Amino acid sequence: RCYSFAPMEKEQLLNLLKEHFGYDSFRPLQLEIINDVMAGKDVLVILPTGGGKSLCFQVPALAQDGLTLVVSPLIALMKDQVDALQANGIAATYLNSSLSADDARSRLRGLHQGQYRLLYVAPERLMLAGMIEDLKKWNVSLLAVDEAHCVSEWGHDFRPEYRQLNRLRKDLPEVPMLALTATATPRVRTDIIERLGLRN
Repeated sequence: RCYSFAPMEKEQLLNLLKEHFGYDSFRPLQLEIINDVMAGKDVLVILPTGGGKSLCFQVPALAQDGLTLVVSPLIALMKDQVDALQANGIAATYLNSSLSADDARSRLRGLHQGQYRLLYVAPERLMLAGMIEDLKKWNVSLLAVDEAHCVSEWGHDFRPEYRQLNRLRKDLPEVPMLALTATATPRVRTDIIERLGLRN
């Protein structure tokens, strides 16, 4: 599937920011990152904790059609982020091992029906049988890999299952990828770019 990535006017993006998140202005670099993502480019984002990394994929998720897939290793954080998004009137959900079978089925049904703008998922869950096939049907328009340093064995929190995320690049080749982390040495940055297959 080929997406038409249209840059949005700054005013429109500011309106989304104000309406859904209550902020009057973007922090340094956020707008550039959002514009690059919405132009279909891959982006490696290194911003300090509390620097507003999440808005770099949450705003595009609201500004364009399709589903934004957010890979996150932290189950507690996933729930907090989804709760906060839902409280702001944004259709978001998560899939992880904390859900009952009924809950997971109901969320999968909603995903098949295109009810959500954002889906948070743990990397282990992504590699389960059938998940990649489902993603291909769900009109994914952006891939966001949070805590991207986990992909590098030089990183402080290496997780082997993150290594398999390059499958997303093979299976969803047209979809731009955003890799986000608070800390990365030059060696880890290079490793993230190579391991995830980031380009342009």
